[in-house]
Amino acid sequence: MNVKVPKDKQLILFDGVCNLCNSSVLYVIKRDKKDQFLFAPLQSAIGKEIIAHFNVNTDAVDSILLYNPKKSTLKYKSSAALHVAKHLGFPNNLMTIFFIVPTFIRNWVYDYVARNRYQWFGKNESCMIPTPELKSKFLE
Repeated sequence: MNVKVPKDKQLILFDGVCNLCNSSVLYVIKRDKKDQFLFAPLQSAIGKEIIAHFNVNTDAVDSILLYNPKKSTLKYKSSAALHVAKHLGFPNNLMTIFFIVPTFIRNWVYDYVARNRYQWFGKNESCMIPTPELKSKFLE
């Protein structure tokens, strides 16, 4: 895999045309005080390469993905979201209490929101274009 993600960062792959996802990315950027995360749309070349490398069935997994290059791991759905929240500091890190909920229940809720996100929050025609100030947080 030719993905160049610094070992001290994690890469959040998100649905680049989803308004909820774009808002979530901006939320994380604002609270990522330790500069731990980079971002790329699932639809990007990097996103497609990671999806192929980990053999993710995008028909079955309609999700945020969290790639950790240091451990060469990929987390998805509620687990990815909770691992991101864990690194955002107080009070966001309190969300990790939901790790006690079984994964199949967390992911059922996650999938319900994911299935309805375009209807509830809308959809863009193309992926978000980061502002010049945020460009360094995004991989292409």
